Amino acid sequence: MPSLETLSSQFTKIWEQARIIWATGGWAMIAIAFIAVFMSAMGFHVLLKLRQRKFRSVAEKTWRKWIDEPNARCGRLGRLMNFVLAERSLEKVSIHFDQLRASEAAPIERDLKVMKICVSAAPLVGLLGTVTGMLSTFGALSSGAGGDQTMGMIAAGISEALITTETGLVIALPGLFFHHFLVRKYDDYQLFLAHLETVCSQTIYRRIQASEDYRLASLKALGRRLQKRFPNETRRWQPAVKGIETSTS
Repeated sequence: MPSLETLSSQFTKIWEQARIIWATGGWAMIAIAFIAVFMSAMGFHVLLKLRQRKFRSVAEKTWRKWIDEPNARCGRLGRLMNFVLAERSLEKVSIHFDQLRASEAAPIERDLKVMKICVSAAPLVGLLGTVTGMLSTFGALSSGAGGDQTMGMIAAGISEALITTETGLVIALPGLFFHHFLVRKYDDYQLFLAHLETVCSQTIYRRIQASEDYRLASLKALGRRLQKRFPNETRRWQPAVKGIETSTS
């Protein structure tokens, strides 16, 4: 196992090489570094937001019970269900889910778009550095001075052109994979919200339908009792009652 001094010396050598390469790349390296830092910060910010949602931390069997048991709800998912199920009507539930997507999902989608722009911008800035490096190379060739000084200027221009292109691609490729990973997790979150809305809407619809069936059965039972007690008075109601039964059947 290498000692601490050996690791320190190796790290120092790597840092010196990186510093020399950075200085050789020219001004475009500053822009690429800024893009890399901003893209990484944006990506980890989105990842932290998605992990804070904790939408997979509760089993589906558990949160299905929470629909009918408000007192059992807990955690972030419990607070989310308290918000969307604050009013037991299909229209209100749909409105609350729209508000939830606008307040929580929309900012994540916006950050993912900004991150995608950074992923696309990194190789383009590297290409811009390539162009400026080649212009420096052609400027050295056109000077016609010759000698070691001209060769040094040509080598510096070519190094700038190649290093900026390589750095832009090195930043863009991991960023592309990271962005794809975050998009998959965001789509998973969107699917969870859609599934949750479907289950809540179906439960509320069944409850409303059962309540309406119960009221209709109660009215029919009341009508039969009235017919038995007041047959003469209720005989003229029978056509209207038959019409109601036909329309509800």
